[in-house]
Amino acid sequence: MMKKILFVASEGLPFVKTGGLADVIGSLPQALHREGFHTSVVMPLYLKTAKTMHDSLIKVKTFKVKVGIFDTIATVYVKTIDEIDYYLIEHSAYFEREGYYGYPDDGERFSFFQHAVMRMIEEKVIEPDVLHAHDWHTGLIPLFVKTLYRDRIQHPLTIFTIHNLFFQGCFPYSMLESCVGLPNSYYFDGSLRFKDGISFMKAGILYADLVTTVSETYSQEILTPEFGESMEEILKLRKKDLYGIVNGIDIKEWNPATDRHLSATYQLRNVSKGKQLNKCAIQKELGLRQDPNVMLLAMVSRLTDQKGIWLILQSLTQIMGWDIQLIILGTGDQHVESQLKTIEYRFPQRAVFYCGYNEALAHKIYAGADVFLMPSLFEPCGISQLISMHYGTLPLVRETGGLKDTVEPYNEHTKEGTGFTFAPFSVDDFKHVLWLAYEVYTFRHDDFKGMIKQAMRKDVSWDKSAKAYAKLIHKRFK
Repeated sequence: MMKKILFVASEGLPFVKTGGLADVIGSLPQALHREGFHTSVVMPLYLKTAKTMHDSLIKVKTFKVKVGIFDTIATVYVKTIDEIDYYLIEHSAYFEREGYYGYPDDGERFSFFQHAVMRMIEEKVIEPDVLHAHDWHTGLIPLFVKTLYRDRIQHPLTIFTIHNLFFQGCFPYSMLESCVGLPNSYYFDGSLRFKDGISFMKAGILYADLVTTVSETYSQEILTPEFGESMEEILKLRKKDLYGIVNGIDIKEWNPATDRHLSATYQLRNVSKGKQLNKCAIQKELGLRQDPNVMLLAMVSRLTDQKGIWLILQSLTQIMGWDIQLIILGTGDQHVESQLKTIEYRFPQRAVFYCGYNEALAHKIYAGADVFLMPSLFEPCGISQLISMHYGTLPLVRETGGLKDTVEPYNEHTKEGTGFTFAPFSVDDFKHVLWLAYEVYTFRHDDFKGMIKQAMRKDVSWDKSAKAYAKLIHKRFK
């Protein structure tokens, strides 16, 4: 009998995206559907979706959510896309706002959302065999299955995926009774206590049947003080149920052979010509000196300390002395943006900073660049390095998390590799590996071209990841 999986998430494509979680929710359910599961997704109905898609949504059911301070109504809508049912929970006061996160009542908002999901199951809108929750916004789901709703629904297998342990959903313990609906004893006995309050992330880790992260290396890193964000001892308690499964990308959306945003589409057999045409096009569009032979570096990212942007800024004066060009696309910390806004004046026709996010431009950058920069301090998985390899743009990454798992470093003896890597998080090590990339690009043309082909041959689809999840689930149902 086909098993039913319900993904519970705070965001997901094609509805809402603020980060990599949305890409996962937009692709993994389809990949697991191909593996023989009946997959569905549930998320809040945000203002953007309510404005743009409401007429295409089908109303399923309205029911009461009565627990703690909640005595209100939730309405569930559904929209089916490519055989996947997307359930959207409506509550205008909580979710129809200009933003998605960062509000003083986030704990209350997402507590309500999770109660509404459980009530939806109780009302038999869907009766899943597997509940797959994602990040702190849904960390209470496994807890609810084993406590408040234990006798009210059939007991599904619960999976909790950590996309980024840094964000932990920490709130005052008074929310236990008011919003979670459990007695304060869960704080006083230590079950949910974390940093003088409670943590939704901790709830997911402790109460889920299985805990996964988005890469094998990250699943090991978070067991250490360096990466554990003060939760390493909690995670060690679940070590036998902790698995790392690397993400993939949507190879329909990200495909240089069919990408409508590109000046010229290309594939493995004509990659050199395709890359050159796209490089010239992006140079012209952004006002860079048009030169097919200069090494073009690129970065498409949130501009935060986590992403290693300071390694680039502190190296800038020296590396721009080489024959290179640099494109940076993104938004982030204001002090970082302020520094980046000067690079076009300091290095005219050689460096460009696009402040913001432009989907079409991102596609063009992946296709036109030669080397993609991801010198992250930590990276649970990373998606940009997978896209860049698929487009024949070699990633330069720090050996951490999913970057270490997915990018094979250049070996000058065997000529193997899909990118360039360094380990210590230091300016000197970053500059050293960037010089290696520059040297290979400039003086070892055959090696560089060979790496491009190896990168493009790498399977970065969701299929391998979906098979790993399927194996994990089938094992638990035996």
